[in-house]
Amino acid sequence: MNILADFADDALRLFEDTTRRAGAVFEPSLRIGVTGLNRAGKTVFITSLIANLLERERMTRLSAQRDGRIEAAMLRPQPSADVPRFDYEEHLAAMTGPNPAWPSSTRRTSELRLSIRFRRTGLLSGLAGDGVLHLDIVDYPGEWLLDLPLLNTPWADWSRQSIEAARRPERIGHAGAFLAWAEKVDGTASVDETEAREGAALFADYLKAARQAGLSAISPGRFLMPGDLAGTPALTFAPLPDPDGPHDSLARLMRDRYDAYRRFVVKPFFQTHFAKVDRQIVLIDALSAVDAGPRAVADLRKAMSDILDCFRHGEKSWLGPIFGRRVDRLLFAATKADHVHHTQHSALQAITAALVRESIERASYKGAQVEALALASLRSTVEQTVEENGETLHCVRGRSLGSGEEVVVYPGQLPEDPATIVDASRHGHGEEGWLSEDYGFMRFAPPIRSGKPGYGPPHLRLDMAAEFLFGDKLQ
Repeated sequence: MNILADFADDALRLFEDTTRRAGAVFEPSLRIGVTGLNRAGKTVFITSLIANLLERERMTRLSAQRDGRIEAAMLRPQPSADVPRFDYEEHLAAMTGPNPAWPSSTRRTSELRLSIRFRRTGLLSGLAGDGVLHLDIVDYPGEWLLDLPLLNTPWADWSRQSIEAARRPERIGHAGAFLAWAEKVDGTASVDETEAREGAALFADYLKAARQAGLSAISPGRFLMPGDLAGTPALTFAPLPDPDGPHDSLARLMRDRYDAYRRFVVKPFFQTHFAKVDRQIVLIDALSAVDAGPRAVADLRKAMSDILDCFRHGEKSWLGPIFGRRVDRLLFAATKADHVHHTQHSALQAITAALVRESIERASYKGAQVEALALASLRSTVEQTVEENGETLHCVRGRSLGSGEEVVVYPGQLPEDPATIVDASRHGHGEEGWLSEDYGFMRFAPPIRSGKPGYGPPHLRLDMAAEFLFGDKLQ
């Protein structure tokens, strides 16, 4: 029965995709997948990108803007009637108002469409007139992204992997109460809802503590951000050391709820928001992971690899409607590049590329265009040099996220060789000797600025990201 239902789902998605492609001949659209874990900066990226496309004076490395070919850009009704609108105006007001602050964490899925009218180049310029490109962008809680690998992970495998992960050195301190419950529970016993609720609550507490410690490879994501599922049976399960049990046993109950979670929560989320992606940007907060230490970096590497395995990357084909959509351009972006001096941006970019090296190789092999970039969606610092003990220090100056006061920070030096970071994380090296003693990552608040007509929020290389993601579509 499940096989027939899956086939019907896939057939409906194929029909919708084919219909959309037929309409795209007259109303071309591009779906941008903004992929990133919690606090990677998805909402800030989307808000600043839209603002800078509406007021484009800072987008000089977007070729259509540089050449003066963009006639206009405006927000339009989104294509999905059942998805809330991305609250662009509220997020922009929070970031650029009199007392600027970062937007609150995303708690639901939302969508926005921006339409760009531009003058064509080449032979079409005199025949077809102006072109129009619709950009469709989706925002969602980063925690939910962690669910995608569950699509290909059966209950027994997930149970075993989750228990093993909880026993790792970097996690066991957070998972003690849950592991104690898991060791004593009898999965073969009759269904006990109280036992199931206790295990689910302890498991959720462990996941939340692990995330607070800077770890990334944490799932199921709805245990961290439940939304409308809070308190439902769909979130009342937990992994078991022995995941097998007879009919009407606790283990069978847990398995059935896990399978229902995959089918009714994870699969629709993927099919609705990711299976139709044309271009993808993966936002990675590498600086925070590096600051948290080698175990956090290793966890980030695993999380990103598992997530990116779920996407279909490769060169576009006219057979796409039959065999499924492919992401033909993939951009890995190290966010918060403004937190370090520009002299370290190349090192940050190299570290980020090294963290996702396997994913880059797989996507490139399949024919996708792949690049890596260090950017800041909203630039919150300016650079400053400081002389100290006869040495010139490359610093950044900005508003402290805690006090709001302006501070000058020397963040230390990232290693030029990314292998220093990746190898240490891969082999489980300790904190000692991880980075130079003076290295420290500080969080900054958005800058206080006066608005200037035609200028969107200040950024670093947001225009380069736009050029890679959709510049070719503005020809």
